[in-house]
Amino acid sequence: MSLRVRRAYDPPAPDDGCRVLVDRLWPRGLKREAAGIDHWLRELAPSNELRTWFAHDPARWDEFRQRYAEELRSPAAAAALAELRGLIAAHQVVTLIYGARDTRRNNAEALRLWLEAGAGGC
Repeated sequence: MSLRVRRAYDPPAPDDGCRVLVDRLWPRGLKREAAGIDHWLRELAPSNELRTWFAHDPARWDEFRQRYAEELRSPAAAAALAELRGLIAAHQVVTLIYGARDTRRNNAEALRLWLEAGAGGC
């Protein structure tokens, strides 16, 4: 199993496997046909409050990851996490797709790190 992260605005690559958008909103200006999204799991995105608080401030990255992990452990995220676990089990490669400009500190990267640490039960 390979879990990857890619920006929505980058063209889909042949080795992306199953592409899963993990943002609450569709990426602005991106046509659905061009996006190559296989699944859209909005419920795995950070809450609007958390996203607004984070504002992609590098100084808030560690705390963002902690707060986001708390949200991922909530009952509201359980069904979407179960669906993502099923996709991970069914595909050799799953690519988490995000729309943020920051390629190092974004919700998809935080989700990947959380899952790979075993916190997500994968």
